[in-house]
Amino acid sequence: MLEVKEIHLHYGKTPALKGVSLTVEEREIVTLLGANGSGKSSLLRAVSGLASLRSGEIEFQGKKINGFPTHRIVILGISHVPEGRHLYPLMTVRENLEMGAYHCRGQEDLKQRFEKIFAHFPRVKERLNQMAGTLSGGEQQMVAMGRGLMAAPKLFLLDEPSLGLAPLLVREIGRIVVEINSGGTTILLVEQNARMALQLAHRGYVLETGRIALQGLGSDLMRNDHVKQAYLGG
Repeated sequence: MLEVKEIHLHYGKTPALKGVSLTVEEREIVTLLGANGSGKSSLLRAVSGLASLRSGEIEFQGKKINGFPTHRIVILGISHVPEGRHLYPLMTVRENLEMGAYHCRGQEDLKQRFEKIFAHFPRVKERLNQMAGTLSGGEQQMVAMGRGLMAAPKLFLLDEPSLGLAPLLVREIGRIVVEINSGGTTILLVEQNARMALQLAHRGYVLETGRIALQGLGSDLMRNDHVKQAYLGG
């Protein structure tokens, strides 16, 4: 479904990605592990068109998409939930969700998309008319994920969905990620909770200083000595 081929990405003169290649197959959960500054978020930004490549290619369903504007990439079926949620705090939950569905096909389609969101996030339905800025951190994360899902993505890019959340909410977010994937949505996940990420993922890649250092099945990476020492606390 997604193929990243030898991509290089710089911010000014500083390299963020150095020849990164990876694949994500349809209906997989693939996770990216790595320390802060390793290039994980930059890779997601490159896929969603928010960062321009210096070289290399990104293909989605056989079509080259690097160089496409972000709104066109969304229409093709890629949705990105960035780290930090980035909700519009002075807009209602409903209005924030509607921002993710700007290309839907009429009111009936919009209604069906809302119902799918409510199935994953019942609490969001209870907060529809509340200002997004007044929600708790966990509720804001649910709205951010709901907004991304309102685009009806084929590939869902999730950047640190559990960051800053209490352990109970972390487990809930993990459960919902699996639920979304079971419904047919492919997921590329960046997650600071490496143990949870590898438990959820079919496969994973480890990024270190902008390069792929390791890759493999989630279960194999869980047993890898380097991963255990660097990311799983020994």
